[in-house]
Amino acid sequence: MGRPPRHTADDFLDAALRIFATEGAAGVTMSAVAREVGAPSGSIYHRFPGRPALLAAVWIRTLTSFQRDYLEALDQEPVLEAAVGAAAQVVRWCRAHPAEGRLLYAGNRALGVEDWNAEDRARAEEANHRLDAAITKVVRRLRPLTGRSTDELMLALVDLPYAAVRRHLDRGEAPPPRTVDLVAKTTRTLLSG
Repeated sequence: MGRPPRHTADDFLDAALRIFATEGAAGVTMSAVAREVGAPSGSIYHRFPGRPALLAAVWIRTLTSFQRDYLEALDQEPVLEAAVGAAAQVVRWCRAHPAEGRLLYAGNRALGVEDWNAEDRARAEEANHRLDAAITKVVRRLRPLTGRSTDELMLALVDLPYAAVRRHLDRGEAPPPRTVDLVAKTTRTLLSG
């Protein structure tokens, strides 16, 4: 019977995320991640067959974490409050997870999505479809309630929170607490006039 592994897959993913936050995607190499964890280079290959699989796993884990909280907020009633809550949740999540926020902000193209295997690309696409479907459902419900166009609603639900966190994530910092209230207030104003 072999000894239990000293380093988990999450240890390697956490290290990859730390490296990404400081050096960008180019710095996330298999050897750099193993070094960050303090593991032999070979041990990372027991969990990830190569760099594309590692980058895909970081992306999918981060996207899934973000979506869990965002979709829960978006699914509340009444729908107008759900929209305001979901927009504010983007900021809350980025405050709690600034490195992950920076990764999502960079997008999966920065992580070489074209090099991922078909299964990893399909998992990422499935997550994107879940998000798109939830936003589409809320937009359909908000249009008659608010009298706003789809573009106006997308501005409030997606573009505004993204813009509010972007400049902070660009500087490698979490958005300040006041940004949560600012996004909630502005989203409410955009939706209710």
